[in-house]
Amino acid sequence: MEFSTLRAKGRVYLDHNATAPLAQSVAARVPEWLEQWGNPSSIHQSGRGPKAVLRETRNRMAQMIGAGAPLELIFTSGGTEANNLALKGVFEKARMNERRRILVSSVEHPSVRRTAEYLESRGAEIAIIPVLRSGRIDLDAYERLLDENVALVSVMLANNETGNIFPVKKLAELAHSKGALFHADCVQALGKIPVNLRDLGVDLATFSGHKFYGLKGVGVLYVRRGVNLESLIHGGAQERHRLGGTENTWDIASLGEMCGFQGQIDSRAEELKRLRDHLETRALAEISGVSITGGESERLPNTSSLVIPGVDGETLLMNLDMRGFSVSTGAACSSGSPEPSPVLLAMGLARAEAQTSLRVGLGWENTQAEIDLFVDELILIVERIRSFERPVLGEANV
Repeated sequence: MEFSTLRAKGRVYLDHNATAPLAQSVAARVPEWLEQWGNPSSIHQSGRGPKAVLRETRNRMAQMIGAGAPLELIFTSGGTEANNLALKGVFEKARMNERRRILVSSVEHPSVRRTAEYLESRGAEIAIIPVLRSGRIDLDAYERLLDENVALVSVMLANNETGNIFPVKKLAELAHSKGALFHADCVQALGKIPVNLRDLGVDLATFSGHKFYGLKGVGVLYVRRGVNLESLIHGGAQERHRLGGTENTWDIASLGEMCGFQGQIDSRAEELKRLRDHLETRALAEISGVSITGGESERLPNTSSLVIPGVDGETLLMNLDMRGFSVSTGAACSSGSPEPSPVLLAMGLARAEAQTSLRVGLGWENTQAEIDLFVDELILIVERIRSFERPVLGEANV
């Protein structure tokens, strides 16, 4: 299938970890999907088309992520709702068995971190698994934290800021050896690397459509058959009584459309890695002091987290924006906060370092010419900003 997106003309979009531009094939089919306005729970003809959309997307998504069966998938409003349902739903059931401990990594998305904080107020015991500056999870600490009181472990497959990929398969095996369930936030991995849940051996996993060129407003929670969780939203029988409310069939249809591009993920990943490596090679060689956070560990092929000393990240971002480049300093969900990235701080970076970070997230349509334009502009902006900070020779210190 041919692939293209609704990219804004005159801009170079390098923030695909925040969201991906809408695929042209999705946009082209929206009018068709709008005609399927019936309630998929209705048994008359007006509901049959929408119901077919749910069934087809569930089947295609299950095949793409290696789920055991389509009915193991719950459609949600996005990754945040899916993460909330996974953690809160498991904890409410686990409390009956008196397992109250939940382990989460120190670099989880806010939708996991803040949900864990909420559960702590509800009686959960939360323990944090350290992540090293290298981007590797501290396996020794993880094994020390695991015991028979652990109900759930939640560790993301790939970090949204540094791109670091964690050994979820091994972590899940260790959790299961203590009788705990394992949840993986796979939101950033979808479409960037192949994902096979049967191979990973997780019990729950989270996905989001807009990270993979689909419409915003659809997420997926995989719940392995046999795992019980309490619903967050009580109502009708939708999603097998696991999430009440009429499903968002139009956005769900966009996710099903993108599943048709599964066969391109491997080759696209290779090209993304080549472009990312080219960007980093130039940045390291042509901008003094630059370092790559987590660069020595396995990463998503599209993600680069740069630390550029002597340059405030927000200032750099605004200058790049005015020059037509869309990038970020960290997670979009935390933008606007005066504090440095919690992820980078948790990995051991000093506050001053974290405040000089820049995240680049490449996408399927980025080209080497765009990367070279970006690096050329980055070099000029960094030199200009750094020159403002240098003291004038002969000027008295005051």
